[in-house]
Amino acid sequence: MLLNQTRIFNFSFSSSLRTFIKHLERASNFKPSCITRRTATTKSSIVTASHFETLNPLQKQQVQLYVDALLDWNQNMNLTAVRDANDVMDRHIEDSLAIIPPIKSSYVSNCEFPVEKLNMVDVGSGAGLPGLILAIACPDWKVTLLESLNKRCLFLEHVVGLIGLSNVKVMRGRAEDVGQNLEFREVFDVAVARAVAEMRILAEYCLPLVRVGGLFVAAKGHSPEEEVRRAEKAISLMGASLLQTCYVNSHSPYGQRTAVVCLKDGRTPRKYPRDPGTPAKSPL
Repeated sequence: MLLNQTRIFNFSFSSSLRTFIKHLERASNFKPSCITRRTATTKSSIVTASHFETLNPLQKQQVQLYVDALLDWNQNMNLTAVRDANDVMDRHIEDSLAIIPPIKSSYVSNCEFPVEKLNMVDVGSGAGLPGLILAIACPDWKVTLLESLNKRCLFLEHVVGLIGLSNVKVMRGRAEDVGQNLEFREVFDVAVARAVAEMRILAEYCLPLVRVGGLFVAAKGHSPEEEVRRAEKAISLMGASLLQTCYVNSHSPYGQRTAVVCLKDGRTPRKYPRDPGTPAKSPL
């Protein structure tokens, strides 16, 4: 039913040095803050996060190789609506890196194991966002990119081999099927998702994959409050609770971004996730 894609590719690729330097010149720090749901009147700050500018030289080169490969493959398949390298850096790379501080802060505060060795799944990874970028920035994390479309898996396999990432596995499958597979059900420390679906649907896709005591982190836009409110029932049915909403003030033209963090308090009932297609057609 599931195909684990781990083939390694050896291709050379020219990086866009001018774009790389241009982005370095205009990169700046961002300062996220969190509103904790369990104590709704409390606001807490997270230490200024590592952004593209603070990655090491190898990681910056890996990001640039990814951006070039994304734009190259995007000429023949629909991986992203963004066509400009600078826009990719702002809209995709920076947004992906922006959720690292909320993940680390929430995990250290609420979970039992060290944050340095996370086992993470990126659900509906698409072009590898955010999971592949997180794997570059946090090389000690083990990251599974879960994607249902074969052509996107082929791109992910290519870019993982091109960059030389040994901490990434590409898995082809639907979240509904993988969540019912005992090999993967409730084994991941953290599940992340970005630009996949609304929170009610994402909860059913992601939380069955998260171990009890782990986290589900959804990357959202600037004002997801109503979407999150509608998802409270679904989150609870999956055995989880809303932990906090972290607002990230990005320097990109797309403004404030949000990371919605849920804590897996108990086991997900075996009837979830429902059959493929059902969560999207009939959200909880």
